[in-house]
Amino acid sequence: MQNHFSLWKNLLILIAFAIGLIYALPNLYGNDPSVQIAPVSTVKLEQKHVDLIKSNLSAAGLPIKQLEFLNNQILVRFANTDVQLKAADALRDAMGDKVSVALNLAPATPQWLRLIGANPMYLGLDLRGGVHFLLEVDMAAAIKQAEERYTLDVRTLLRTEKIRYESVAKDKGAIKITLKETADKVKTLDILDRDFHNLDVNESATNANEILVKISEKEQADLKKNAVDQNITTLHNRVNEIGVAEPVIQRQGDNRIVVQLPGIQDTSRAKDILGKTATLEYRLVDVEHDLQKAVDGEVPVGSRIYHNVNGNPVLLDRHVIVTGGEIVDAAYVPDQDGMPAVSITLNGLGAKKMGTVTQKSVGKPMAVVFIEYKTENKIIDGKKVHHREKIEKVISVATIRDSFSKRFQTTGLDSPEEARNLALLLRAGALAAPVEIVEERTVGPSLGQDNINKGVMSALAGLGLVIVFMTVYYKLFGVIANIALVFNIALLISLLSMLQATLTLPGIAGIVLTMGMAVDANVLIYERIKEEMRSGTAIQTSIYLGFEKAFATIFDSNLTTLLVAVMLFIFGTGPVKGFAITLSIGILTSMFTAVMGSRMMVNWLYGNRKIEKLSI
Repeated sequence: MQNHFSLWKNLLILIAFAIGLIYALPNLYGNDPSVQIAPVSTVKLEQKHVDLIKSNLSAAGLPIKQLEFLNNQILVRFANTDVQLKAADALRDAMGDKVSVALNLAPATPQWLRLIGANPMYLGLDLRGGVHFLLEVDMAAAIKQAEERYTLDVRTLLRTEKIRYESVAKDKGAIKITLKETADKVKTLDILDRDFHNLDVNESATNANEILVKISEKEQADLKKNAVDQNITTLHNRVNEIGVAEPVIQRQGDNRIVVQLPGIQDTSRAKDILGKTATLEYRLVDVEHDLQKAVDGEVPVGSRIYHNVNGNPVLLDRHVIVTGGEIVDAAYVPDQDGMPAVSITLNGLGAKKMGTVTQKSVGKPMAVVFIEYKTENKIIDGKKVHHREKIEKVISVATIRDSFSKRFQTTGLDSPEEARNLALLLRAGALAAPVEIVEERTVGPSLGQDNINKGVMSALAGLGLVIVFMTVYYKLFGVIANIALVFNIALLISLLSMLQATLTLPGIAGIVLTMGMAVDANVLIYERIKEEMRSGTAIQTSIYLGFEKAFATIFDSNLTTLLVAVMLFIFGTGPVKGFAITLSIGILTSMFTAVMGSRMMVNWLYGNRKIEKLSI
């Protein structure tokens, strides 16, 4: 029979529309100003923490709208942002440093919708407000750090193999090994070839006792790629410590990283935490050589001069016991005198090395070296240049009273805030290479709300104009197209919500474009129906042929647009991707609603009936 859908086909379309409406609903409820409490180390949140939160907020006179305790996190909702900000300050003082207290905007979705997994779309930086950073990874520093690491490894290997050498030091982009005996050269070349396949090893043309070792080009390329990848992982960890919801952290080009933090309010702290490269090294103090002779220029081969926070020289062993990379947990804990300190927990390898060294060095002093890269702008020869400086200072020297391995404390920090930040950086991991913030943009919450209002207004204006045109020009068939268009938007929003896609201003533009493309399919169908009727074809047959013959054109035009949208997503970045996602999903939903949904409603009105005239 013409213009008739079977029962299962009608039910399938209606079920799809119903699901679309339900999963689009969460976007109508808005957000609650909230405070999120999450553990930052191995702490497990319990009911006592909930009771502590309630008692502190009650004592401060700050009413709670709702409190949720789920998945080792506590979410406290408030009626407005004023109460939220006051509550965050009160809870930071009460909860201590074992947990992070972060401002958040929690969806106000009803419980029955959350139970079926219905959540609103994420809002991008331009809609929610927040901060955008573009970070550039210092690739030269990554190679330099690798050279320093290989220098120490080569020196350790030669000692292990009992090969005597005068020096192992960096020299013009290479590691120069100067042996004491020429006879050891063959053995040295063999062990270097055995243990360092990724290094280019060559004999010196000027000195028979010298061997030059360079990092191969392939290894340099791998080091640069890994530096960006590891920095992205570390930045994710740091952002999680800050407590930002829905961050965007992704590579841009070969040496840049985009970081977007929607909803963040403390932008200065975020900037400070993201760019810092602070880490620690633990070294033994060289007490066997004279410090004054070292200061005068006679530095022992296996030692190096550092300076403490007061500027006084300290002679330390070049061998690093453990570094920040072997720290698995760190927390700010005041020492027995109430001074700022960081409690350190090492991984298995670090604990083994620390235990071995401290067991052999009881009664000897050990130093903690704080390492940080700082970047500042300087004017050189009339040009503005970025100057990066590596700052190394001894923050603590203490005598080893007894052996220890996995857990211990580091003291000597200037303030509790410095201790808290250092603990956060150590927990999140050190950056593989220094980064520099080359671009920073901040979007205020009020501007984000203004963008939302204008975006929604433009979408509603476009929708209204389309509805008026379709109703006036195509009459009842126009009303059918308008109903299909509304369901199309609902399906599009529900799919974006189910995929937890991030909606941006370009995404709203994609939705508005989808509205026009959705009714464009109906226009093709309706004009085909009118053409068939003008040629004398029966009305029922005209309806049937209109849908059947227009489908090929609709499919072709939508397919080409979809291919363009896919290319935009593959090769575009940031806003372009947001536009491509909404456009792609909108094409698929408009094909379904314009062809299947419209036809179902036309069949209900005109199917299997004798018709004298169509309202088209």
